[in-house]
Amino acid sequence: MKKLRWLLLPFSLVYALIVVIRNWCYDVGWFKSTKFDLPVISVGNLAVGGAGKSPMTEYLVRLLKNDYKLSTLSRGYGRSTKGFLLADNKSTAADIGDEPAQFKHKFPDVAVAVCEDRVNGINQLKNDYDVIVLDDAYQHRAVKPGLSILLFDYKKLNEPNFLLPAGDLREPFNGKMRADIIVVSKCPEGLSAEGQEQIIGKIGVYPYQQLFFTSINYLGLKTLDGIEVKDQLNTDTRIFLLTGIAGAAPLKQYLQGITPHIIHHNYADHHRFSLKNITKLADEFSAEPSINKVVVTTEKDAERLKQPELLPLLSKLPILVLPISISFLNNGQQEFDKQITNYVRKYRTHSSVH
Repeated sequence: MKKLRWLLLPFSLVYALIVVIRNWCYDVGWFKSTKFDLPVISVGNLAVGGAGKSPMTEYLVRLLKNDYKLSTLSRGYGRSTKGFLLADNKSTAADIGDEPAQFKHKFPDVAVAVCEDRVNGINQLKNDYDVIVLDDAYQHRAVKPGLSILLFDYKKLNEPNFLLPAGDLREPFNGKMRADIIVVSKCPEGLSAEGQEQIIGKIGVYPYQQLFFTSINYLGLKTLDGIEVKDQLNTDTRIFLLTGIAGAAPLKQYLQGITPHIIHHNYADHHRFSLKNITKLADEFSAEPSINKVVVTTEKDAERLKQPELLPLLSKLPILVLPISISFLNNGQQEFDKQITNYVRKYRTHSSVH
């Protein structure tokens, strides 16, 4: 933790008190938590920042979309609109937020909706869809999901468990008790059995919870239009890395394993790229004497780059997008898939009986 954040500890205590009281009110029924008569799967985390919620949501979409009529539902962080919106193929990050725009871009045949009020959002969707996946909804207590998946970033597990603003936690660590499935994300592929046991002990998994370990898979590069690129990076490539995500370190580390020549233009999570930002990038790119140079960004950032005022500059830059997916350690994928599909199948069978 940065030293200056220690000064914020008194504010964290006040924040903690508010969160604890709020959760208690939901737990005892003073605040209403709505349960729905269809499978609702929540994906979330305790901390702010990137624990891999979007790749997990995408994994669930791939797992379920061929057998069920599915919709994702997000808050739509950073969008310029309000209320409930069902995305179409023309929706942009400004309309629905960068992550929902990414989902719709990758899965055009899957429903993608946004709504700040998830209860209202589910009510708008429940008659037309079999399954709803809630992205980043662990703290949205107004909805009681049928299955809750909680993610922990592997590298952040050793950091102090302080709440905002001194730390990164949105709620106390014991909030993990509401999860049905816990996933430790962004693990090294070679994480030892001893290392896994240490993590299990640190988290403190309850008997009713299943725990899985996942790592990041970096896939083949694509253009902004989604066209796969044959020529890949090499040790001589100068990479101008453009990110506006939480936790860009793993991506930078991966690219440094290919080439040491990384120039990182790093912005805050969900940053709305300005003409000034892209002009700076274009000027530095132009000044680089090497012929073997490229701009690399993430899928989420790519959605926020698709602004009309940025397109003239972007069209002059060789921008490549690096997609990611997840893989399970310990051959855990089969068991994870079974947990998800059994829940959806049993819930729908039970609902049809009544």
